Amino acid sequence: MLTAVRAQLGGALFRRVAGPDGPATRARIHETPGPRWFAPDRPIRTVHGDASMFIGGLSALLLQSLHPLAMAAVAGHSGYRGDPWGRLQRTSTFLAVTTYGTSADAQRAVDHVRAIHERIRGTTSDGAAYHAADPHLLGWVHAAETDSFLRAHARFGARPLDAAGYDGYVADTARVAEALGVSDPPRDRRQLAERLTAYRPELGATSEARAAARFLLLRPPVPLAVRPFYGGLAANAVVLLPPWARAMLGLPRVPVVESLTVRPTGQALTRAIRWAMSPPPGRSGPA
Repeated sequence: MLTAVRAQLGGALFRRVAGPDGPATRARIHETPGPRWFAPDRPIRTVHGDASMFIGGLSALLLQSLHPLAMAAVAGHSGYRGDPWGRLQRTSTFLAVTTYGTSADAQRAVDHVRAIHERIRGTTSDGAAYHAADPHLLGWVHAAETDSFLRAHARFGARPLDAAGYDGYVADTARVAEALGVSDPPRDRRQLAERLTAYRPELGATSEARAAARFLLLRPPVPLAVRPFYGGLAANAVVLLPPWARAMLGLPRVPVVESLTVRPTGQALTRAIRWAMSPPPGRSGPA
């Protein structure tokens, strides 16, 4: 009975994250022989394979929204409102392919994304021009994502890494960032913190950023029955943000409540996701 419940939950989560082509994509990524960008013992494989990514991904979206040019590109071209699950599935597939897939498959995924970025141009409501392929703009998206995934894993990961391991994670993500067109990405936590600080004068909560936060936190595209579960993940995504980012988005801090209820809820939810999506003994792949 418990195995059946686990299989049902794990399958439902996998379909949501990976999409209808998930099983075929998983087989291609993990079963195709050939060299990989990252060896099996690299930190990026540990971080990106952990359930903490559910919280880190939400937190990354909130943090990334604070750059007006990046947010304008997302609002105008990504379709995150009309097809949020499709966007999630495309992002999760890209992460899986570049982290675990063959070098050739990873390069094809990067080339595909770069071609999309090259076509995305426009202007903000204030008349500022943006281009998704701009290395500086890509650098912000990369730094915000890397910081969010790192923070989430350090807090909720099944096996948190040591200091050298997290520096190694930043170095691993730099390999992908350079392939995408980021100039001189940070290669350890110190450089990552310095890069985020350097971007802060450019950041602000535009009306588009606040609308994205409302969509992600208050009107998520999930069934009512799943809202409490999602709400726990979202609350922890907010808590994970740097204090200055929370202040920009006008998200309040309640330290006692966060310590006593929000963070323990995040631990429980990530353990539940990990249990559901881990294969039972004797089986390979998600349950």
